[in-house]
Amino acid sequence: MSVEHYENFPVASWLCPAPLRGTVAAIYWFARTADDIADEGNAPAAQRLADLSAYRADLATVAAGNTPSPRWQTVFGPLSEAMARHHLPVALLADLLSAFEQDVVKTRYADRAEVLNYCSRSANPVGRLLLHLYGVSDAESLAQSDAICTALQLINFWQDVGIDTARGRLYLPLADIASHGLSVESLLARQDSPATRGLIAEMTAWARTLMLQGAPLVHRVAGRAGWELRLVVQGGLRIADKIEHMDYATLQQRPRIGKADAPLLLWRAARMRATTTTLTRKTA
Repeated sequence: MSVEHYENFPVASWLCPAPLRGTVAAIYWFARTADDIADEGNAPAAQRLADLSAYRADLATVAAGNTPSPRWQTVFGPLSEAMARHHLPVALLADLLSAFEQDVVKTRYADRAEVLNYCSRSANPVGRLLLHLYGVSDAESLAQSDAICTALQLINFWQDVGIDTARGRLYLPLADIASHGLSVESLLARQDSPATRGLIAEMTAWARTLMLQGAPLVHRVAGRAGWELRLVVQGGLRIADKIEHMDYATLQQRPRIGKADAPLLLWRAARMRATTTTLTRKTA
């Protein structure tokens, strides 16, 4: 079975240890379905929130060992099995739902702290759930996982500026927008300018710094899972490279990773130990 990457996050793949693929896929479909409830289609906000509330109730039901409603049986059937088998932390799954609920009602972020708070619920739980499956729980690894997942979320934001502004949504912090002499209205109108590109350049550098802070985690996760994590990190950095190479014009075009990027990603993944060692030595 193979499930593609969704929003730059790791999901079940041929590199994922075979005994865990079903569980990783169950987590993926839980998050993907909730995200679709929040974002897809033409339902009004009140209906989306009601549906997410029902979805949350089904999560609580399976967490208690009971049978969920038939509405999302294809999601909660596999998830309940995964929860029973691996004792998944329910709080992390609930955090994901709180982020999706927030997406329905919140379209502006005052500063970076607000964006990071959102990432702590929309992105970081994914990494922590995977570390739980891999039996990694020390504080340093969790912090590095949070840095990677936040970086992936931020990179996805800056990759999707054009898509999000078309929906009337901005994850670019209002404080940073103002510091570059820009307005919300100009961004929503997709007015490209040197100032806009400077803003996205600064945001991309922020994401890259976080990714490099978390990158040493790849050496704490053994086997195929560690290699998958290497490719996830390098995939995020590659998107950041592409944003840079297009001169940060993501209001106009969305950069993507394709098959042609695979050899470079594999090469960079294989070299991560030497690179990480060098970075550690320089900062020591």
